[in-house]
Amino acid sequence: MSIALITQDRSAANVISCDASTPMREAVKLLAEKRIGALPVMRGGSVVGIFSERDVIYRLAQEGEICLDRPLSEVMTAPPITVDTSTLVDDALALMTRRRIRHLPVIEGGAMVAFISIGDLVKHRIDQVEHEAEAMRIYIQTA
Repeated sequence: MSIALITQDRSAANVISCDASTPMREAVKLLAEKRIGALPVMRGGSVVGIFSERDVIYRLAQEGEICLDRPLSEVMTAPPITVDTSTLVDDALALMTRRRIRHLPVIEGGAMVAFISIGDLVKHRIDQVEHEAEAMRIYIQTA
């Protein structure tokens, strides 16, 4: 199963993102208001980084509140680790586990088409396993 299946009903226009010039303070406020853990950071229509809760914690611990006035381009995690729509769900899960990340921009033709979380992938995988188990139960009952 590929990432395309998970993202087929999503629109890149619905992805909450920030420009690389956005002050960290505004991005932190957006994370809190939207109750999300990360944002893709954009420059000129391209994903140039990811800004996450971890970035907030690391920067505050290193620099204190002065970091809140810095632009995201200075505090984000870059370059972003991305996947394309043909990436298999299990491969994306393995990548996220190996790199210890929880969010991935999905790129197609050089443009971001979606932003997925490890929760999206785990939910999809659990749904798939439950569907297979139900099919197996039906098969056994009718055999």
